[in-house]
Amino acid sequence: MATRTLSRLAKALLAPALALGATAGLASAPAHAAVWNSCDQWGNTSLNGYTLYNNIWGSGAGSQCIWANSGTNWGVWADHPNTGGIKSYPNAKKVINKPIASLASLTSSYNVTVPSSGAYNTSYDIWDTDYDYEIMLWVNHNGAVGPLGSPQGTVTLGGHTWNVYKGDNGANQVFSFLRTSDSNSGSVDILPILKWIKDTKGWMGNETIGDVQFGYEITSSAGGLDFRTNNLTVSSS
Repeated sequence: MATRTLSRLAKALLAPALALGATAGLASAPAHAAVWNSCDQWGNTSLNGYTLYNNIWGSGAGSQCIWANSGTNWGVWADHPNTGGIKSYPNAKKVINKPIASLASLTSSYNVTVPSSGAYNTSYDIWDTDYDYEIMLWVNHNGAVGPLGSPQGTVTLGGHTWNVYKGDNGANQVFSFLRTSDSNSGSVDILPILKWIKDTKGWMGNETIGDVQFGYEITSSAGGLDFRTNNLTVSSS
């Protein structure tokens, strides 16, 4: 799931191991003529209206390095062990800060190159400003990964057909939409999905959408795998 907040103790325990892993990852990662790169656990920067975030938040993580040519063209090399549990969510974030009812449009397009091995999903992670609600849109996934919560049926919205799940992680409600077939490129009309959650299902009110994140929720990528965002756009009005 999206950006996590670890306790100070957890960060302190993870930092030395991640620092060693990041050094190894940088040496093993493919060379990119990028304008920015980082192997830091919380490495981040802003480019072209997007915030890029390495975001190695899970326990038992290995090494991971992020690079970017722009806010919309970036990628990650990750070497996380073949164990359970999400290790990271490297992502690009676009701030929205508008109530659902005030949005005239909220759309995105994506084009990615993802590995055929490992365990991960490629997903949007959409948050309200209070972080009470998390809406995940999985456009593809691989390996032993699955959504939180219980199935709520299938729905066609925003140009795609999704299997819907509803759950609670103890901190916020999570609504997960899993595309019924994997896709590496396409466009998503996000606003009808938000309105369906709000108006049709009544699962949330007129929340202010804080930001739209897009990235890779990586559980395992042993030996080092590449995840590339060839192009990403998020637009709202």
